Amino acid sequence: MSTYTQDIEAVAELKAAAGSPWDAINPESAARMRAQNKFKTGLDIAKYTAGIMRRDMAEFDKDKTKYTQSLGCWHGFVGQQKLISIKKHFGTTERKYLYLSGWMVAALRSDFGPLPDQSMHEKTAVAGLVEELYTFLRQADARELGGLFRELDAAREAGDAAKEAEVQAQIDNHQTHVVPIIADIDAGFGNAEATYLMAKQMIEAGACCLQIENQVADEKQCGHQDGKVTVPHADFHNKLRALRYAFLELGVDDGLIVARTDSEGAGLTKEIAVVREKGDQGDVYNSYLDCEEVSPEDTAEGDVLISRDGKLVRPKRLPSGLYQFRQGTGHERCVFDCIEAINAGADLLWIETAVPTVHEIKDMMDDVRKVHPDAKLVYNNSPSFNWTLSFRQQAYDAWAAEGKDLSGYDRDRLMSADYDDSELAAEADTRVRTFQADCSREANVFHHLITLPTYHTTALSVDNLAKEYFGEAGMLGYVAGVQRKEIRQGIACVKHQNMAGSDIGDDHKEYYAGELALKAGGAKNTSNQFNNI
Repeated sequence: MSTYTQDIEAVAELKAAAGSPWDAINPESAARMRAQNKFKTGLDIAKYTAGIMRRDMAEFDKDKTKYTQSLGCWHGFVGQQKLISIKKHFGTTERKYLYLSGWMVAALRSDFGPLPDQSMHEKTAVAGLVEELYTFLRQADARELGGLFRELDAAREAGDAAKEAEVQAQIDNHQTHVVPIIADIDAGFGNAEATYLMAKQMIEAGACCLQIENQVADEKQCGHQDGKVTVPHADFHNKLRALRYAFLELGVDDGLIVARTDSEGAGLTKEIAVVREKGDQGDVYNSYLDCEEVSPEDTAEGDVLISRDGKLVRPKRLPSGLYQFRQGTGHERCVFDCIEAINAGADLLWIETAVPTVHEIKDMMDDVRKVHPDAKLVYNNSPSFNWTLSFRQQAYDAWAAEGKDLSGYDRDRLMSADYDDSELAAEADTRVRTFQADCSREANVFHHLITLPTYHTTALSVDNLAKEYFGEAGMLGYVAGVQRKEIRQGIACVKHQNMAGSDIGDDHKEYYAGELALKAGGAKNTSNQFNNI
C-alpha cells in the first residue's frame, strides 16, 4: 500500500495532467479518502488477513504464549465496537480476530426468524455477515483517521510543528481495524460443489479462513447438541478440497481451512464407508461401527453385511436407517479424523468436546501430534459449557485426589452462590483464567474463540436496562446504567452521530463544496455536549 504522502503526490500529478477541470480537486483531500479506504474489495481483505494468520501461526510455533483469540459477533456493529475497544485498551489488534458463528447466523440473521443451528438458514446470510462485518471495520478505520486529520489541521493552524509531526506519524503508521475472520461454513450446505460455491461467496466477501465440520449436511446439528451424524472421510475430504480450489481460483493462495471433527460426541453415521483395501480410510472408519458377527442363516431380508477378516458382521442399524458407532470410540475417531484431515490439506483442527478440560484436549492432540508434530488446534470456549460448575468440579476432584478436607462442600451443589466466596471457587476461577494459556502450552491450541459471547452480553445488558428503565429508576436507569458509564469508560458510541459517520460526511461535503458546505457538526449539534470528555 502506498503512503499518505505518496498518495498526495500521485493525485497532484493526476491533477496537473488533467488541467483546469480538476482545479477544485485538493490532492490531500483525495489522499485522505484513499487512506480511509485501504481495502477496495473483499478479496483484498482475504489476501491481507490470510497473511496475518500465516504469520501468527509461524510465531505461535516458536512461542506458545502467542496464541490468538476471537469473539463471535452477530452484527457488523458488534464486531466494529469489539475492535475499537481492543485498540483502545491494548493499543494493537495483533492476534485478535473475529469469529463468525453459524449458530448466531441461524438464530439472529435468518429471514425465517430464530432457527436452531441445523443449517436451515439461507446460505447467502453467512457471506452477507462477512461483508457486513468488514464494512463496519472499514468504517472504523475511516472514523479514526478522520479524527487524526482534524488533529493534523488543528496543529497546522496553530503552527505547532511538533504536534503536526506527531499526528502525521500516527497517520502514516495507522493500524487498521480489519482483522482475520474465522467463518463457519457448517457442513458445507450440500455436496462438495455446493460447498465450493458457498466458499467462493464467503472468500469474495473477505473471509480468509473457513471452518467446516464432518457432519452430514442435511442432518447437521450444533456441536453441543445430540443426534450428530458424521460422514466417511472421503466425503469430508472432497469438501476440504472444494474449499482449497475456491481459495486458489480467487487468488487467495494462503487461505486457511479449519477441519472440525464432531466425532467425540457423534455416535451415528449415515453411510458405511467404501473399502478398497484392508486398513484404508474406509476400513478404519467401518472398524468403529457397532457390529455383531452373524452366519448366513442368521441374516434377515434387507440386512446390510460387512466382510471382515473372513467373517460376516452386521452393523447395528437404527429404525432411522442410521448406523451407530461402538461406545467409547470417540477419542480414537477424533484422532483419526484429525490426522486424515491434515493429510487432506486442512491447516488447522477443531475438536468439539463435551466439557472444557485441558487434559482431555491434550490427550487427543498428543496422539495427533505423534503423526503431525506441528498440528494446531482451534478450540471453542463455548457458552454451552457451564464453566463455573465444570471448573469447581475439576477443582473439587483435584483436591479430593490430594486428600484435602472437602467436608465443607457438596459436589452436587457447587454451582450454588453459597460457594461464590469460597477457597474452592477461587481455585476454580484461577483455572478458568489460565485455561487458554494452559491449553495453548499443553495441547498446541493456536486459536481460542467464544462462539456466542455477544449474543449473551446483548441479552444481559438489555435485561439490566429494561429492569431499571421500566422500574422505579426511570430515566436514571439509562443515565446511570448506560450513558454515564459510557462517558467514564470512554466508549466511542457515546458520540453516536460521529460513530454513524456524520463527521466523515461533513469532511466530504467540505471536499466537494468548500466554504459552501452545509455541515451537520456545527454549534447547534447536540452531540457537542460530549466534546472534551
